[in-house]
Amino acid sequence: MLKKILPVAVSAVAVAALAACGSSSGAAAGASGAGAGGGDKIVMGFAQVGAESGWRTANTKNVQESAKTAGIELKFSDAQQKQENQIKAIRSYIQQKVDVIAFSPVVETGWDTVLLEAKRANIPVILTDRAVDSEDKTLYKTFLGSDFVAEGKKAGEWLVKDSEGKSEVNVVELQGTTGAAPAIDRKEGFADAIKAAPQIKVIASQTGDFTRSGGKQVMEAFLKSNPKIDVVYAHNDDMGLGAIEAIEAAGKVPGKDIKIITVDAVHDGMQALADGKINYIVECSPLLGDQLMDLAKKVVAGESVPERVVTEETTFTQEQAKTALPSRKY
Repeated sequence: MLKKILPVAVSAVAVAALAACGSSSGAAAGASGAGAGGGDKIVMGFAQVGAESGWRTANTKNVQESAKTAGIELKFSDAQQKQENQIKAIRSYIQQKVDVIAFSPVVETGWDTVLLEAKRANIPVILTDRAVDSEDKTLYKTFLGSDFVAEGKKAGEWLVKDSEGKSEVNVVELQGTTGAAPAIDRKEGFADAIKAAPQIKVIASQTGDFTRSGGKQVMEAFLKSNPKIDVVYAHNDDMGLGAIEAIEAAGKVPGKDIKIITVDAVHDGMQALADGKINYIVECSPLLGDQLMDLAKKVVAGESVPERVVTEETTFTQEQAKTALPSRKY
């Protein structure tokens, strides 16, 4: 742990469009460098979910760049979407006596034991992007990320408006990873919103694991088992892009024969929206790095931080996507 903490003046940071793309490269857990306990740098252990989507790789790159800019030494690990890998990484960070741990949990449950270990080691924990389901809120300092329920509601509200005057609207849902906070909450928010329109019915719902290949595979199955599909609601862009491939292979026109709603607003999704293959996207920004580093400096310095920090996001129609694309950074 740091022996001396320099005073840190922290300003509020707006979520700005910073460069965010690429791979999950970076210092692996246990990599050499200044090291925890050596020098005057804050050392952060960051346990990432994986590299399952364009959103995730953009998030990883942004966190890495923001750490470098902030002068924070980053020890990075990729859990490959496995909870046991994240728990192993967090325990490694505890053993290395890092100053702060940040992670985006693969699933919501099963974290109390390892988080208690971090608490007993006096290492503060910051949740990023996804929450955990724990009754003990003292196990982490703050949760930085989107309001996933609100994202689902935005998607559902657009569909309700688009479905006015229609007698029947059959929806298939491509869910995110089973047990993951965004999958649970985006499903809940969407379901709440479409209650206002009884003609909208979710006729099939299955996980595509937030991947393009998963979205394609599940959509192929949906098309075979459901003769009339009007709308696809995908919990992220990558699954929506996979669904487009399946729809086109079936001889149908995405965006026209079957409308598509997705969440994220990464570049490939925005391009598909601009091209008319996706009809509506709810933004979920991966650019959390600057806010994360500011929060890390505060908690290491012993300052109080809000229990919940929500990122500001918007939505996009086809015309809005065309306008935004030229300056889109992820």
